Order: sequence, then C-alpha cells, then structure tokens
Amino acid sequence: MEPDSVWSAPGRVNLIGEHTDYNDGYVFPFALPHRTAVAVRRRDDGLLSMATHGSDGTLQRAGTFRIEALEAGEVNGWASYPAGAAWALRESGIPLPGADLVISGEVPTGAGLSSSAALECATALALLDAAGRALDGPNAPDVMDIARWTRRAENEFVGAPTGLLDQTASLRCERAHALFFDVRSGETEQIPFDAAGSGLEVLVVDTRANHSHSESGYGDRRKGCEQAAELLGLPALRDISATDLDDALRRLPEELRPLVQHVVTENDRVLETLRRLRRDELTEVGELLTASHASLRDDYRVSCAELDVAVEAALESGASGARMTGGGFGGSAIALVSTELRSRTEQAVTAAFERHGFPAPRLFTAVPSAGAARDR
Repeated sequence: MEPDSVWSAPGRVNLIGEHTDYNDGYVFPFALPHRTAVAVRRRDDGLLSMATHGSDGTLQRAGTFRIEALEAGEVNGWASYPAGAAWALRESGIPLPGADLVISGEVPTGAGLSSSAALECATALALLDAAGRALDGPNAPDVMDIARWTRRAENEFVGAPTGLLDQTASLRCERAHALFFDVRSGETEQIPFDAAGSGLEVLVVDTRANHSHSESGYGDRRKGCEQAAELLGLPALRDISATDLDDALRRLPEELRPLVQHVVTENDRVLETLRRLRRDELTEVGELLTASHASLRDDYRVSCAELDVAVEAALESGASGARMTGGGFGGSAIALVSTELRSRTEQAVTAAFERHGFPAPRLFTAVPSAGAARDR
C-alpha cells in the first residue's frame, strides 16, 4: 500500500564548535546531502510499526509497539530512535493515532555525522503529519520545539546525553549555507558557504572507527563541564570569557581545567570563524579547524588514533585545515582542501591508514544541503 507521505532529514557535518552545545555555547554545522527517509501511513489503533528496506528491496520488520506504553529502556538497537521520537511527542502532549513507518537511510551510521538525529527528526515529522500537525501545514509546531523533542528522545529514551546541535542542524540547515547557532538564545543565522566558489572543498574522512555517544566517555565529559560550572557559580561554561579563562582555571581542580580550556577557546574559534566567513575569508578558516582538533585531542581528549592520523595526513598533503567532527571517540574528520589538491589529500589519507593497519577510510566531499522536508 502507498504511504500517506514521505519525510526526510539529513545528517550533518559540524564545521566547528564541538562539545559547546551542551555548555550553552555556539556551533556551526551544515547539512549533508545524505538523508534518512521515513514513509508513513496513519493507523487509528495507537500502534507504531516499523520496518526498513533490506538491501534486496524487501522489508525488514523491526516490531510493533503500543505508543501509550512506550518507556525508556524497553526498545533496543536502532528501533529505539524512532520509538523515542514517538515517546517524546507523546510526552510533549501531541496525541498520536498510530502509524506504520518504513525507513530508508543513507547517512553513514557510527560515523559522527548524526545518523541518529536524521532518523529521529524524519520520524518526528512523519508522525506529526499522521497526527495532523505537519511541518508544512497550518497546525505545525515550532521547528525548535521539534528539535527539543527529538533531543529529549535521544537523551532520555535512548540514553545518549547529547546537546541540541544535531537535531537543530538536521531541521534548520539550508542549501549552500552553514548554520551559526547560539544554543543559549536559540538565535540562528544562515551564513553563505560556497567552498567551490573559493576553489575549496570540505573533504569528509569517515575513519570507520565506530563511535557511540551512549557508550563512550561523552557523558563523563558533559558531567565534568557541569561540575566545573557549578564550582564557578555559573549557569554554564558559556559564561566564561577568554579574558576570564585564566582566573577560572585557577579556581578549579586540575582534572576539570582541560575541559573548561577547550569549551572557552572553542567558543572563541566559532565566533572567529563567523567573522571570517562574513568577510568571505574561507581559506583562513583552516587554521581555526586545526586548532580545534588540537584542543579536542589534547584538552577534551575525545580523539582517537584514526582521527589523528586522518588530520595529520590531510595537513601534510597541503590541506589548509583539518579536524575531527562530531562527538569523537571515532567517527569522521573533515579537511578544508583546495580542489586541485583534493585527490592528493585523499591518496595521502588512504596511504596513512594502510601504513597504520587501519581499515580503508570512506572519503567524500561534503556539500551544504537542505534541511528536513516533505519528499512527497
């Protein structure tokens, strides 16, 4: 049977601004062309059924759940993300009649490119449509409410303590732009981002070193930031300026200082990136990307051997900047490279991985793309 509608949402690359979102800071993502699509057909019995398209084109059913009975911890694996989206909508007072969902995705999983947020957002939009609250209709919720609902699904239902970056990027990004997002105020600004027009490309290196926010040290870093803010009597680390950083560090126990050092300097790097992009100085952003990686590697300690090798090889091959992107502990790196050097950088990274005995990375050029929308 034909679906009532199909909704899709993209993965994202975070240009700069890592681990700043849950500290009320600044982030700078753009959407990937890779998307997750959810076809929905309304049902009126309060049940949620889920299936995916198998590689042979057949449906692989993931189960059927009663929406009113959904509780955190009772759905496992990838199905916890769409089930969590339904749970979060229910908890937010959205009456859901029930739905059949068929899911098809092309965002690489475990690559730090927000495949989970793409799935949550596409599912939420499909379920809202089934409930008569479609994003492109007269009863649509505010987009930032949808971002908060889907973030709640990931935090409380799935158990991954992420910030608001991924869901906001998936919902709000626009083609040919990067999204400057002030997490505390909720203010966003679409910044033109035409790498090709400057003779540049953003090369993504999926290291294939799998990561998981719910199983990694991500939560430990977040707790450390919250503890530091509390010790300093601040709402969040966002409230420490660069000029106040040294004083703040002196007032903290040694183990918390590197976390604060990263967050404060990363917020400054995001703001400087914004200034340079407004001046159309894209090439000059490269040094900020490289400084971000050093901070994530040395202060925040969320990099890994594969990410470091990717960044080092890209820089040695002539990239103007490179950094890990996403939460870390695996996933992907990005490199800002001139179009004429792109092939050399790809070869250098692939050869470096082979020398270190790592599986071959997946490489592709990231083109800023559109956010979530109805496909049909």
